[in-house]
Amino acid sequence: MIPIEDIARTLARLRDRIAEATARANRPAGSVTLVAVSKTHPAPYVTAALEAGQRVFGENRVQEAAGKFPALRPDWPDLRLHIIGALQTNKAREVVRIADMIESLDRPRLAAALAEAMAKEGRRPDCLVQVNVGEEPQKAGIPPAECDAFLRQCLDEHGLPIRGLMCIPPAEGDPRPHFDWLAGRAARHGLPVVSMGMSGDFETAIACGATHVRVGSAIFGTRG
Repeated sequence: MIPIEDIARTLARLRDRIAEATARANRPAGSVTLVAVSKTHPAPYVTAALEAGQRVFGENRVQEAAGKFPALRPDWPDLRLHIIGALQTNKAREVVRIADMIESLDRPRLAAALAEAMAKEGRRPDCLVQVNVGEEPQKAGIPPAECDAFLRQCLDEHGLPIRGLMCIPPAEGDPRPHFDWLAGRAARHGLPVVSMGMSGDFETAIACGATHVRVGSAIFGTRG
């Protein structure tokens, strides 16, 4: 991890890079949202980022997020928590209670569990469908060929608040074809959110139309 006192500096540098990439892509200033990936980093690091003006955070694990974010909301009511990691169906009610956006909706059973949890909890966090754009067996996500049908099922059968699509492209090779596909598919369905791009490729993702980029190590450093 980087020293906690450096977080404001790393955030400012990252925001500058996002702004420059947005301008190069001839897109409006402020059209890309930074999701600061705070997984594995303790609550004081999140607080330091909040004090530096960051408001949108991403967490992989529901239990870890539940231990950090509810206590911060009274002081930071405009905080927004995104769950970006693989989600078990037995965590559906807890994630619906704490999340503002669920980025990892990736299978029919989870769609049904989230719809049931939303009805019971009286909360409807926004959802993104995660697409396995590289069709990699080790990764979560709906296969690209099933994306259209799954979107219809989520909307028509379950009535979920689907706002867009998310992907993690293969680590090797050019991510552009995958980013272009995701942005194009979101546009085809009139979905406003395209979450793609991480610390190593977010500038490319912005050029391809990302509305949200998920960046952790460039802000907080690595923790191992």
